[in-house]
Amino acid sequence: QAGPETRRAGKTPHFRGHAAAPYRGLLRRLVKSLALICSASAAPALADAPTLSLPIDCTLGTSCYIEDYVDLDPGPGQRDYMCAIKSRDGHRGTDFHLLSFDAMEKGVDVLAAAAGTVDRVRDGMDDIAVTPETAPGLQDRGCGNAVRIDHGNGWRTTYCHLKNGSIAVPVGARVEAGTPLGEVGLSGLTNAPHLHLTVLKNGRVVDPFLPEDSNTTCGTVDGPGLWDAAIPYDRAGLFTAAFSDDVPSLDAVKSGDARVTEMPATSAMVLYGYVHFAESGDLLTLWADGPDGAEVFRTQVDLDDPNLQLYRAFGRRAPDEGWAPGAYRGYVRLTREGRVIAHRHADLIVTSP
Repeated sequence: QAGPETRRAGKTPHFRGHAAAPYRGLLRRLVKSLALICSASAAPALADAPTLSLPIDCTLGTSCYIEDYVDLDPGPGQRDYMCAIKSRDGHRGTDFHLLSFDAMEKGVDVLAAAAGTVDRVRDGMDDIAVTPETAPGLQDRGCGNAVRIDHGNGWRTTYCHLKNGSIAVPVGARVEAGTPLGEVGLSGLTNAPHLHLTVLKNGRVVDPFLPEDSNTTCGTVDGPGLWDAAIPYDRAGLFTAAFSDDVPSLDAVKSGDARVTEMPATSAMVLYGYVHFAESGDLLTLWADGPDGAEVFRTQVDLDDPNLQLYRAFGRRAPDEGWAPGAYRGYVRLTREGRVIAHRHADLIVTSP
């Protein structure tokens, strides 16, 4: 678990001799005054912030979930607003993920989080999962198809990875909270259908869950931040989900050596999920669908006595005739009392015999 970022205090001038005493008192008063000035200057920035509603037409824990939060660690590594690890190094927004590609195809609206004026739009990028080969060409368009809204007083929100051709608002349009902007897609630097929301104040990223973050404090699960209502938080999640051709060791899961993206039709097919901070009673579901969309296997695992990190795997030996060649997709889902708190997918190509 990543702890709160600590910063080295600046050196305080050292005075020698009896004459130092009055200067120490003056220094203390100056430090106190500077703290008050900084506090006062920060207050208006939050006072004029927009109140945000959910920017996606889904139900958290049922048809979508939050995968990643803003990275508040200014150095290497990641730290979300609860001082846990549900972020990625340098991540600048909040990711609202759908539970399936089918949901994306049917259409899920992206909604304006607050009233404002559309000041930037990009459309025309294909909905294609990024690969190591295509990623370098997307670095300057990682947000994919997108809409940006100006809320006034230096506040803006940006909505990324929208579906190609779905954007419904032009530059200059006035929108209200809840106005449909487009649909969740797969454009830009992503391999799963989701909405990435970035909140900006004068060009600086603000975490809507902890807008007053000082890089030394953690948030609370009760505080709404900039949201119009508190959004539930769970520190549990999935590091990864992947296919393998055998039940892997934990070390191979951690290193990534267990991951297989292509296999012959005669190999065993195993799906695994690597979990962090699960709680007793959580349920892990693993299943895989074949090239025709039919389910190949499924299992549910009760996590009765979980560790801080664990993995579970399940699969089947190849049938006598071998697996049908084509594209397979596996899913790993972590639920708590029926509420989805994490979900990952993995893709596999089975080659012809």
